[in-house]
Amino acid sequence: MYQYNIQLKKYNSFRTEAVAKIFFEPENITQLKQCLLDFPNEKKLLIGSGCNLFFTKDFDGLVIHPQILGVREISDVSDESDDVYLEVMASEDWDKLVEFCVDKGYSGLENLSYIPSTVGAAPVQNIGAYGAEVKDCVHEVIALDTNTLDVVSFSNAECEFAYRDSVFKRNADRYIIISVVFMLKRSFTYVAKYFDLNKELEDVVVPTIEDVRDAVIRVRQRKLPDHLELPNCGSFFKNPYITNKEADKIKEEYPDLPIYPVNDNLVKTSAAFLIDRAGYKGKQLGQVGTYPKQALIIVNYGSPDGNDIVYFKNEIQKAVFEKFSIELEPEVRIL
Repeated sequence: MYQYNIQLKKYNSFRTEAVAKIFFEPENITQLKQCLLDFPNEKKLLIGSGCNLFFTKDFDGLVIHPQILGVREISDVSDESDDVYLEVMASEDWDKLVEFCVDKGYSGLENLSYIPSTVGAAPVQNIGAYGAEVKDCVHEVIALDTNTLDVVSFSNAECEFAYRDSVFKRNADRYIIISVVFMLKRSFTYVAKYFDLNKELEDVVVPTIEDVRDAVIRVRQRKLPDHLELPNCGSFFKNPYITNKEADKIKEEYPDLPIYPVNDNLVKTSAAFLIDRAGYKGKQLGQVGTYPKQALIIVNYGSPDGNDIVYFKNEIQKAVFEKFSIELEPEVRIL
């Protein structure tokens, strides 16, 4: 059933106010196709958990909030194989999927525990945390091509995954993800990838998959605000790539600058570090600020207007550029 003039505040984790002209929650692919046919001339917006977007104005078009659910283990894989394939429908809750996999002993997604998202949004953003990215476990993505209404399949390579990027993000108006097929492992061996996680597990002799999930959740709960209690979209900016020369110049003043080599000429550095050193960790302007424990997270202390968040975002970008000549790029989608 189509709804009209629906308030979108509860559909974005920043809780900014905006009204959708038309709102629909399809429960299957047939309904999804039909709503596209019924409103061919309307602007369209697909939303999942709303944890990576916020609104600055009303949406004059059709907002689609799918409720297409289901998880199935693909059965044509030999029981003797270490590989296991799961097809998961796009509207499933991401962390519940990770919990399900850990309970089954299926490894690969445990480092991505406690990320607020739907399964369909995970490959769009190529979500990542604690040394892992979802691309590492994506076997296939099945999507609806809104131009043709055909169901199409993308291999891992065809998804064109990059840092917080994919073919789906670059073609947000064309493809609606229906399901994701994950390739996981029945075996598990902990591989040290990330300092905070390694430290959390330092007293565990041989970490199990359950130990890793529990440790990730503890670290995230200590460092990051719960978006249900303090509205936010998680990491607001991407970690920037800079040249070795630029990094060396910054390290003259800040020798503790985090750097992660990319190639012979480029490194990735910490946006949180730059924001902190630019004076914006824990800073608040009006009802918007950065989280005191993590400068990369912008939080909304009560503003209903997304433009207040945009203004604060611009101030951070300006301060970082003036100090370091680095342009920070938002991860968050601003509508």
